[in-house]
Amino acid sequence: MNDTTRTGGNVTAPDHPKLKRLFRLQWEPAQQASVLLYPEGMVKLNQSAAEILKRCDGTRSFDALVADLEQAFDTAGLAPEIRAFVEHAHTRGWLE
Repeated sequence: MNDTTRTGGNVTAPDHPKLKRLFRLQWEPAQQASVLLYPEGMVKLNQSAAEILKRCDGTRSFDALVADLEQAFDTAGLAPEIRAFVEHAHTRGWLE
């Protein structure tokens, strides 16, 4: 069993999100942004998406990921937005 929960047909965020091997996250000077590279192309990321994906290494639980981001940006209450993005990234096939 994997660590993704299915509830009523909806896929929720993985418990320990990890970028799939097929993808590589890197800073692209020409784009002046972080990008997600894969064999068929590239996705230009905004700063928030890049910061979330940088931490999706499979070692952090979702709650630890949220705590790390809230500490890094000295804010609270980010969990709903982070969960929505992680679920979207998982649906797009970026995360395992």
